[in-house]
Amino acid sequence: MNSISVFFPCYNDEYSIGKLVEDADEILKKLTKDYEIIVIDDGSRDGSRKILKQLKTKYQKLKTVHHKSNRGYGGALISGFKKATKDLIFYTDGDGQYDVKELPLLHLAMSPDVSFVNGIKMDRQDYSYRVVLGNMYAFIVRWLFLLKVHDVDCDFRLIRKDIVKKMRLKCVSGAVCVEMVKRAEIVGAKFRHVGVHHYPRLHGQSQFFKLPRLLKTLKEEIRLWVDLMILKK
Repeated sequence: MNSISVFFPCYNDEYSIGKLVEDADEILKKLTKDYEIIVIDDGSRDGSRKILKQLKTKYQKLKTVHHKSNRGYGGALISGFKKATKDLIFYTDGDGQYDVKELPLLHLAMSPDVSFVNGIKMDRQDYSYRVVLGNMYAFIVRWLFLLKVHDVDCDFRLIRKDIVKKMRLKCVSGAVCVEMVKRAEIVGAKFRHVGVHHYPRLHGQSQFFKLPRLLKTLKEEIRLWVDLMILKK
């Protein structure tokens, strides 16, 4: 069986991160004996660090990384990929809008000829304006970057480590998802898609739909498009 690293970017997710770690440990025991769970605390200002300290006394496979200040979503993912050591690397968000117990669906789809399994939200559970904007965004970037992944915004992914090592991600904003998929494609990743459930956010607020973050993401995606679609050619 392949060894598996599971990591969660965490920013002010004190009410959901404990359940994610618990569920991950439960499901990973059924998939492999060689696994690790990693939480990237991206400068949380709530009780996340205290919760993680308590979790480490219960789960021996749990590792934590603490950023002194918030590095952004891309910065958290970059840290997670660097810390992961196993053959397969899975990540999903720390807010609990995806069910980590659906990881076996992705694991089953990771056949020898596949290196990148990407989730597809079957029924997005967000406010209507976010669903509309999200669909528009996915459509635009899919055509601008000629992406092979349908739902680039679905952060429920299982990737082979040899692909991750070649990607060399740079974006620190939400643009990292587009960069990840495109760089994986460039280095020869073979994709497969799996439908997964998406759940309402029960705690906290999304950090993405704030003007400074949106502007930073837009700026990074313009630079990324020039880099990957113009200069690389």
